[in-house]
Amino acid sequence: MNLSKGFVLALIVALLLLSVLLIRPFLQYVLGAVLLAYVLYPLQIRLEAYVSPMVAALSLVALAVAGFVAPFVVVLATVVDSADRILRDVDADTVQIAVVESRIGELTGLEVDIVGEIVTSGREIGTIVFERSTQAFGTITFHLIGIALALFLVYYLLKDGDDLVDWIHRTVPLPADTQRDLYAEINDVMWGVLFGHVFVAVVQGVVAGVGLVATGVPNAPFWTAVMVVLAMVPLVGAIPVWGGAVVYLYLTGEPLLAVGLFAYSVIVVGLTDDYLRPFAVDRYAKLNPAVILLGILGGAYAFGIMGLFFGPVVLGALKAALRVGLDDWPRLDRSDA
Repeated sequence: MNLSKGFVLALIVALLLLSVLLIRPFLQYVLGAVLLAYVLYPLQIRLEAYVSPMVAALSLVALAVAGFVAPFVVVLATVVDSADRILRDVDADTVQIAVVESRIGELTGLEVDIVGEIVTSGREIGTIVFERSTQAFGTITFHLIGIALALFLVYYLLKDGDDLVDWIHRTVPLPADTQRDLYAEINDVMWGVLFGHVFVAVVQGVVAGVGLVATGVPNAPFWTAVMVVLAMVPLVGAIPVWGGAVVYLYLTGEPLLAVGLFAYSVIVVGLTDDYLRPFAVDRYAKLNPAVILLGILGGAYAFGIMGLFFGPVVLGALKAALRVGLDDWPRLDRSDA
């Protein structure tokens, strides 16, 4: 290797390290933008047959924002409405604070001032909130910047997606057919993970939510949204929510409903996970479930929430690279010569 090539390689490595440092603070948002653009790119291709790439990309970004903001607003409105209803339903006469204080005193021998403790706790909480308001403002600002950055990235990834794909094909030093095989396997893994996570989680959360509604559990729409999110986490799923609902029904004097919800959740909700998720893994990702689980858990620790998606993709890409590399190794060796 001559001096010029050594200098170029050293420059590339140095700039690559600096680029990693620049991207690292916003890694979650960058990965989220890549994932969202990947999902929307087929729609971008279809829309470009009717409108310009810029209009198509703007339309899809607006659709993505609406698709995220609308459910968030609905869930937030549900939480606020539930909290307001609870506050309006509380009656000081029915609470009988004095009776509760007297009963605690009889059992423990201690004088308890519940109202005073609540007021003192409120003051302490207010002081803590005031002291940390600057830190909270900085955190909110950081996340707003990250969201704006992610939206810009999604727009340009969609608008200039064709140029990016062409650049990757020209830059990667592999034959065209080898690249096609490699990208096809990675594409299958991506869609398998998306289908196995998002679609199965939505189905599982909605099916479990039907059980909550049927048994009269309060705030069923909110808890359904929570179960959709939890269903993306393996080994956990919607069990904490519907399990808590079973306990709630039993404690509120509805043992039959509790038993019915338990049986429905174990059988029906369990079947959605037992059948749909393996179907997604076998049909698209073509990875062993243990590998998928390792990728999800390891990815969550390595990349945060986005690691739930990209962890299995990394392991799937490794498998694809090994297979393609070993199959084409003799030909690659001849082409290098």
